[in-house]
Amino acid sequence: MSPEAYAQVSNLLIPTATVIYALAMLSHTLEWAMGRASVAKTAVVEQEVLVASDGEPVPGGSSSDTTVTESPERSERMAAASRVGVLLTWLAFVLHLGGVVTRGLAAERVPWGNMYEFSITASLAVAAVYLIFLHRYKLQWLGLGVTLVVAAVLGLATLALYTPAGPLVPALHSYWLVIHVSAAAISGGAFTVGGLVSVLYLVKARAERRVLAGGTMSASLRRLPSAEAMDGTAYKVLAFAFPLWTFGVLVAGPIWAEYAWGRYWGWDPKEVWSLVTWVVYAAYLHARATAGWRGRRAAVIAIVGWFVFLFNFVGVNLLVSGLHSYAGV
Repeated sequence: MSPEAYAQVSNLLIPTATVIYALAMLSHTLEWAMGRASVAKTAVVEQEVLVASDGEPVPGGSSSDTTVTESPERSERMAAASRVGVLLTWLAFVLHLGGVVTRGLAAERVPWGNMYEFSITASLAVAAVYLIFLHRYKLQWLGLGVTLVVAAVLGLATLALYTPAGPLVPALHSYWLVIHVSAAAISGGAFTVGGLVSVLYLVKARAERRVLAGGTMSASLRRLPSAEAMDGTAYKVLAFAFPLWTFGVLVAGPIWAEYAWGRYWGWDPKEVWSLVTWVVYAAYLHARATAGWRGRRAAVIAIVGWFVFLFNFVGVNLLVSGLHSYAGV
C-alpha cells in the first residue's frame, strides 16, 4: 500500500474507534444509571416499611431498621452492561491501535511528530494501561472514566488537531524521539488511570462514611472495591508510572534537547511543567513512604498531579509558545 492509502485507512479507523469508545461509555453509563435507580428504589422501600397498614407511622421506626438487598435481575443487567462496555472498549482499542500504526506507515516514521499524533498515541496508552490492569486489579469499574477520557481526546484530535501525515521537522530527527515520547505517553496513560482511580476513591470513601452514619449506598458504588483497595491500586499504578516519567522526560528529554537545540535544559515552558509534574508525583510517593499518608490526602495529591499533567499535555502545547511549539496544531 502507498503512504496515501495508509493515511486514508488511519483517517477511517481513528473516527470509528472514537464512536465505539463512545458506545462503550454509554454502556458503562447505563451500568451506573441502573445502580443509581437501584438505590432510589431501595430508599422508597425503606420509607414504606416505616408506615403501618392503616397509614399510621410505626413507633420507633427508622430508615436504618431495614436492609434491602439488590435484586438479582438488576444485578445481572448491571453486570451485562459492564461486560458489553469492556468488549466494546477492546474492539475500539484494536481499531485505535490500527489507526496509530497505519498513521506511522503513512508518515514513514513513528507517529508522534505533532499534537494530533501525540494525542492519538497518548490516548491509546490510556486505554492500553487500563486493559492491561483490567483483570489483574479488576478495573472494569473504571470503564466509564477511561472511555470518557479516550473518546474526548480522540474527538478533539480528529475535529481540531488533525494534521496531514508528513515528514518530521529537523529537530525531531533522532532515535531519542522514540524513547522520550513513548515513555511520556505510557506514563501519561498510567497517570490518567491513577487519577481516575483517585477520584473514585474519594467518591467511595464518602459513600462508606455515609453508610456508617446510617445512610445508603448506590448499587453502582457497592460494586466498586473498598476505598482502601482503591487507594492501594492508585498507588501501584502511579508507582509504576513515576520512574518511567523520570527516565523518559527528565533523562531522555534533556539528552534529546542537547541534540536538537545544543543545551540539556533551557527552562522552556514544556520543560518547566514536566518538572512540576515530576515534583507533584514525587511528593505523592514521598508522603506515602515517609509520612504514612494514605487515603484522602494522598488521593488529593494524585488528582492535583493528574491535572498538572493534563495542563502540561494540552495547555502548554496549545496556549504557551516555546521550543516545543512544533508539537502544536
